[in-house]
Amino acid sequence: MTQHSAGRGFERSTSLAAALAATRDDDAGEVEVPTSDLACTDPERFGVALATVDGGLFSAGDATAQFTIQSISKALVYAMAIDECGWSRVIEMVDVEPSGEAFNRISIEEKSNRPDNPMINAGAMTIHALIGGPGADADDRAERIVRMLSRAAGRQLEVDAQTHEAELDGADRNLAIAHMLRSLEILPDDPRDVVDGFLRQCAVLVDAQDLALMGATLANCGAHPLTGERVFSAEAARLTMSVMITCGMYSSAGDWTTSVGLPAKSGVAGGILGALPGCLGIGSFSPRLDRHGNSVRGQELLARLADELDLHLLDPDHWSPTARWRSLA
Repeated sequence: MTQHSAGRGFERSTSLAAALAATRDDDAGEVEVPTSDLACTDPERFGVALATVDGGLFSAGDATAQFTIQSISKALVYAMAIDECGWSRVIEMVDVEPSGEAFNRISIEEKSNRPDNPMINAGAMTIHALIGGPGADADDRAERIVRMLSRAAGRQLEVDAQTHEAELDGADRNLAIAHMLRSLEILPDDPRDVVDGFLRQCAVLVDAQDLALMGATLANCGAHPLTGERVFSAEAARLTMSVMITCGMYSSAGDWTTSVGLPAKSGVAGGILGALPGCLGIGSFSPRLDRHGNSVRGQELLARLADELDLHLLDPDHWSPTARWRSLA
């Protein structure tokens, strides 16, 4: 395990490296293969990073291996939309109810036509279309979102052009969803522009350390723990973590909430971002996925850390002066 910045380090015998080693042998799941980026990912890559809100950054394994952020971006763009448009406008456009369905299913309310939540593609594309206001094109939205993601990571990030182009070539289902939303007067702009920008958003390259710092930014009421920059408002961070805990792990969100209890968002490249309010952020990367599209080893790793460090949001020990996660700070 490596300590990268301020913090008094792990005083407990359990470390990130030990937790990673304990879960490395699980080879269940499959690597997602629709795009060149994901198909070429080494299935044995496995990394984890943890960032505390007071500036500690720790990592183990392949924590600097790059992969595309994919659906993890949905949570951060949701916070961005809340700050740009206001909560009343965002909730008017997209609900916050778990759908219990796959991320690429068409899940909308019967009366209002709102997508069920911002973590499925229908909701995420609607949220994406709010960025920059009506009339913003794919380039403008993507540039604004990459700037925000870079601020949340604390370093300049880039779009993987090859992944973006490959996913755009296979975007028939997303285009169908976008055209449906346009026909229902949910999307204000050209569905092709919205899908193009949305897929660029998903093709931003990150690593596990970036995800940990993004999670810590949400956990720190929207302020980056190292740069001190306010990336999101405290309200946007709170509302985003609320949706993450109920909808962030797709149709396995209920199992995740009861067993791990950490607001989190997954992506099909194998990343998971976790955020414990007021405490820390966690990022993990392992590309083999379960049937829900979540990293198999990433889930097992975060569940182990949640148990060993009292990270469950509703655990009474979490609020006590002797909570075990405090040994990280």
